[in-house]
Amino acid sequence: MPEFRVGIIGCGRPIRTEGATGFGMAHAHALGYEASPDAKIVALADINLENARVFQREHGGERIYQDYHEMLAKEQLDIVSICTWPHLHAEMVIAAAEAGVRAIHCEKPMAPTFGEAVRMAKVCEERGVQLTFNHQRRFGLPFRKAKELLKAGAIGDLVRLEAACSNMFDWGTHWFDMMFFYNDETPVDWVMGQIEPRGGRKFFGVPVEGQGISYFKYRNGVYGLLITGAGVEIGAANRLIGTEGVIEVGHSQEVPLRIWGKGQNGWQAVPLESGLHGNEYVKLAVLDVIDALKTGREPELSARKALQATELIFATYESSRRRGRVDLPLQIEDSPFLSMLASGEMKGEFEEVKW
Repeated sequence: MPEFRVGIIGCGRPIRTEGATGFGMAHAHALGYEASPDAKIVALADINLENARVFQREHGGERIYQDYHEMLAKEQLDIVSICTWPHLHAEMVIAAAEAGVRAIHCEKPMAPTFGEAVRMAKVCEERGVQLTFNHQRRFGLPFRKAKELLKAGAIGDLVRLEAACSNMFDWGTHWFDMMFFYNDETPVDWVMGQIEPRGGRKFFGVPVEGQGISYFKYRNGVYGLLITGAGVEIGAANRLIGTEGVIEVGHSQEVPLRIWGKGQNGWQAVPLESGLHGNEYVKLAVLDVIDALKTGREPELSARKALQATELIFATYESSRRRGRVDLPLQIEDSPFLSMLASGEMKGEFEEVKW
């Protein structure tokens, strides 16, 4: 008999299928619940009932609701997965926590403003609710192997972490999170950054910068660098620079991990059985959520860790607004980028990305 009753908010459609408006991450979450003997999907909520019916045919779920509040009130759920656009996350997370669920697994990014992100984490902490966000790359083999090589001393002491992607909010949340992963969750002291709205787009309803740069310093003396923009390139997705070598994650699809370490005279590819992406990592994330709830330990994708990455996003925006360095912890409620757009201090046109 499954121990945990699971509800899904936002069923969606799998990416690039008829009717899809995103990645359909609920279908990926379902893989984890289906793989666990301790959990069963019992209820679904989606404003598009046809999406819920399609999900039900594929993954189960005894009852369908158009109003997630009604589902939360009636179903006595233990775990809720929230797979909606970011502007809905805070109200849904808080409603689920107030309804008495024991664990909430929410899609990333956390929220469009820093205040909403902090509020979600605070409400869940006060109510003893396990809150996680789907930074699933922490379960990816290339990333874990990179950290293993780093901890084994293969490149000496860590000096700097670098990453590149299209934007800081939707994609950058993953790379900020992975840099914390590599550096053992060491807090950041300060951030200096700049963002440019020209060339920006909307990801799931939230405008993101066209170009950006975030430079920051961890308390242990390691530095971090993230650059963003269409087609931006540093030769890898993530780079770990040490006193005696370099590790690159995502050099290419064919070479997801390579190292130029101590005693080597050139790059060496590290053989791996999986790449940078895949629903298998989402499945492992959900299984970790369930195991953490059973054992009482902190989950790998805890809100505490997600908030660290989220703070770097909004601290970079704040640095651009102040035109100077921002010392952490961050003391703002808004998104400085959205506020500057609203005030006219920054101007841009943002077309919604079509999936």
